[in-house]
Amino acid sequence: MEKNRGFEIAKGYEDKGINLPERKTKYSAGYDMEAAEDVVIPSFKKGNNPTFIKTGVKAYMGDNEYLMLANRSSNPKKKGLILANSVGIIDKDYYENPDNDGDIIFAFYNIKEEDIEIKKGEVIGQAIFMPFLVADNDNAEGIRTGGFGSTNINK
Repeated sequence: MEKNRGFEIAKGYEDKGINLPERKTKYSAGYDMEAAEDVVIPSFKKGNNPTFIKTGVKAYMGDNEYLMLANRSSNPKKKGLILANSVGIIDKDYYENPDNDGDIIFAFYNIKEEDIEIKKGEVIGQAIFMPFLVADNDNAEGIRTGGFGSTNINK
């Protein structure tokens, strides 16, 4: 079978009971992403860094595709969780990178007054495969050399 796009368990999570993302209904755009471990997201205080939630999942895709990470629509109201970067972008070359094998990570702030606990296996967000276009004069030839947050670090 030819691999076009999909999900795999990232290295280090093979025996951790990680579920691959699934769409829950026939017309859902997003694949539900689950937390790979229990995490406490502290109530927001000025100067806090976002809390990273690992999924233990990596994604492969076509050359002109990316994976968009979006918050669950219920997260802000029910749990006070907002994505630190509003929307996450997973590039094709993030897959199997040397830093973390492409483990997809969500970055959250908690705007509630109390800490929020996320349990392993709890759905934390959605992932949507998307096409993209490049400009006529595009000359990008850089090669990714790292994982999360390494876009500007390439050779």
